[in-house]
Parts: sequence; C-alpha cells; structure tokens
Amino acid sequence: MLTFNLDSNSKTPLYEQLYYRIRNELETGGIKSGEKLPSKRELASHLKVSVVTVETAYSQLAAEGYITSRPGSGFYAEAVQYRTQPENSSIYIPEKSCCRNYKYNFKTNMVDTGLFPFSTWAKLSRETLSEQSPELLSACDSRGIYELRLEISDYLKSFRGIEVHPDQVIIGAGSEYLTGLIIQLLGRNLVYGIENPGYTKIFKIFNSHCLKILPIPMDELGAECGFIKNSQADAVHITPSHHFPLGTAMPVSRRTEILNWAYSSPNRYIIEDDYDSEFRFSGKPVPAMKSLDSRDRVIYINTFTKSLAPSMRISYMILPPKLLEKFMKELGFYACTVPVFEQLTLSKFMGRGHFERHIRRMKKLYRQRRDTLTESIESCKLKNYVSLKGLDSGLHVLMKLNNGMNEKQLVESAAKENVKVYRNVQAVIIEELKKQTDALCQENIRLASRMNVVMAFSLITMLVAVASLILQILTGLNIKLF
Repeated sequence: MLTFNLDSNSKTPLYEQLYYRIRNELETGGIKSGEKLPSKRELASHLKVSVVTVETAYSQLAAEGYITSRPGSGFYAEAVQYRTQPENSSIYIPEKSCCRNYKYNFKTNMVDTGLFPFSTWAKLSRETLSEQSPELLSACDSRGIYELRLEISDYLKSFRGIEVHPDQVIIGAGSEYLTGLIIQLLGRNLVYGIENPGYTKIFKIFNSHCLKILPIPMDELGAECGFIKNSQADAVHITPSHHFPLGTAMPVSRRTEILNWAYSSPNRYIIEDDYDSEFRFSGKPVPAMKSLDSRDRVIYINTFTKSLAPSMRISYMILPPKLLEKFMKELGFYACTVPVFEQLTLSKFMGRGHFERHIRRMKKLYRQRRDTLTESIESCKLKNYVSLKGLDSGLHVLMKLNNGMNEKQLVESAAKENVKVYRNVQAVIIEELKKQTDALCQENIRLASRMNVVMAFSLITMLVAVASLILQILTGLNIKLF
C-alpha cells in the first residue's frame, strides 16, 4: 500500500501533494510499469483523506499519461522513462558587459532623454486609454495602424518632400527589424553594397543573414558612384542626408547618379537610411533621395529612436508598389511588432503638432551644444591638433586627432582619463570579412583597409563642460595645451 505523509496544514492542497508523491514514485521506479494502484477508496482510507482527494490526484495523473484507467479493473502505471541524476553539463552564461561609468562617454547613438516631453506624452497616453477603444486590444494590420501611417505620410510630404500613400508605410520595432524584412523581400542571393566607413550595426545585420557584402568607398561627396557602377552590387544601403561617421550630405548630382545606376538594370534597389535627417542646423533639411525617385527604386527607412528616445522602438519604411505587393503576399502574415497603444499615442503626438515642436526645440539645443564645442576648441591650443567635420547636421560630429597615436593607444589613453571612445568602424568590418574566404570578400578587405582612422562622437555629450572634456581627453593623449 502506498504510504505518504500529507500535510493538511500546508498551503498546497492535499490532492496536489498526493499527485506529486505518486508521480515521483512513477518517475523514479518506485511504482513499476503495469503495476496496479490501490483503489480510490482503499487509498483514501489508508491515508485518511477523502475519496475526492484521491480521485482528483488520479485524474490528473491519467490526464498526463502517467496512469491509465481500465474499466472494471482500476488504475495501472504506464511505462515512464525513469528520472535519473542529471549529467554535469555547462550552461552558457554570457559575460557581463563592462559597466564602468565613464565621466564622459562619446557613444554616438545617444539622445538627450532628459528633454523628452513626458507630460505631453503621459497626457496623450491617458487619453488613449480613456477612450477604451476595442482597437487597443485587437490585432492590427501587419503594416501598423492606419492613423499612424497617415500621420507619417503627411509628415514625409511636408518635411522630407516625399509623396507617399499611407498604404506604402510599414511600421516596425526598430530599423534592424525592418532591414531584415527588406532582405527577405529582395532575396539573399544578391550582392549588397554598404558604405565604408559606415554604421557597424548595418554591417552586422547583413552579415548575420549570410549575405554577400560589398564595402563601398566614400569620398567627399558620399558613396563613390563610379565604384558602385563598376561593382557587382545589386542593392546598396546608403545614408545620403547624413552619413555616419563622416557627416557627409550627398549633393543632388551624386544622388541622381546613383538613382540612374538603379534604373539601368531591373530589380536594383537603393535602401535609403534617413536616420537623423530632422536635425540640420543650417538652412532647410536636405530633401530625401526618395523624393527624387521617379521609378520606385528607393526603399526609405527612418526611425523615432533618434528624434524621441532610444527606447521608442518605432521605425518605419516606405516600400515601392512592386515590393509592397510582394510584402502583402509573402510577409503579410507577420504581426506588427509595435503595440497598438504606442502607435495610437504617437499618432496623436504627431497629429497635434507636438512632434514638430519637439524637433524644433531639440534642434535649437543641439545647435547650441555644437557652437559650444567649436568655440571651446577655437579658444585654446587644441585647434592645432583637432579638425571637425559634419557640423551642419545630425547628432554626431567627426573629430580627427593629429597627435601621432594609433587607434589602440587613443582608446587606452582616453580610458585612463575616464573618457570612453570607440573603435574605428572599419576595423570591425575587416575582422568579420577575414572570416570569409571567397574572392569577392578578399577584395572587400582591401577596399575596407583604405580608410583613415576617425572618431565620431555624440553632440549629446557636449554640455557646458565641453571645454573641460576636451582638455581632459587630450591631456591623456599627451597633447600639451598650455
């Protein structure tokens, strides 16, 4: 007879205690396969519990396949793979990233979240919730809610010169996700050109999809069009309005050349990343390449992570009609990755002019920080050792240091002064390409090696203390300023 100590004072119900006791016996071999279990009444009497308790435990065991009921005969143990001691196995635990708090951090993907319009956003969020619309709890169109797509299309027409129907707008949780969708639409058998130097994450995205990657050299006008024309590239990813890290704004003549390259062969496409185009500090924003596209060969991508906050994982892309049709047929089953609540709140934020006002405010602030930076450099001996590029637009500038140090020495010396600077973007590309062996990639390594070492950093860091920052980092780099 099965004998178990059941605790009537336990928070765990008696039937559950009995269930676990019997299951353990079955799994460890205490009850053999095919062995008959006591009847419900016998076991209840033996354990001094109710028949209902035993019946409930038996029912759960039967439902999970541990025992079976034979009509007129009772309950029998099923064959169960006996539980054994687990083998010693190692579990991969990722190493913790360095959590050092640097006094100054030149990370280039930062925005000043302290100036986010929390009160306005909170008000609109409450309003969205108070409407108690069933839409909040329902699945939406795979492209995102129509209200937000309409606001985005109106914004693009007014501020980026792009005429686009809301149906062409695809909303997703970050540019990385949308780039993955583009790769699925265009195919993995193409050669993808990316700017070199360029944004390291873009290279990692394409590389993670095992694509053929072609680094495109840069000149003072942007991506070298002559190189693209003579290359094997089928599609190119470029940042014509504000290149990272060089800060180049591609002139219209170069944009037209690249567009004509795309037009010259069927199924060529340009992926235009317009990531921080809102922040141009002199004159009007440069029109997007998409606004010049007369034959629907430009796939346009932008994000709210730069204009609002990094945690605002809302990005969007504009698909040409041909690719939109393919998206709806082949990828339309994908659920939109941005919650409806956030989409509705953002649509109100844009529709009532808050987004435009926020951009104007931030442009003024970042312009002041840029001016503080340049004035600080010009007012000391630092100007003899530093040159700056990309001052007219975007959330980063390019600093070139003339102090005789290589990249490794610069990074290490800066760290000693409690200042964080980051590796040259080409170095990452070259290291990854060396892992590949085909002829195309070997040529790519040669091309990637052509560029000089540069350091890009965020304007967000450039507060009133920028003079102290610059002095501190360069003191660590052995530059005598006074």
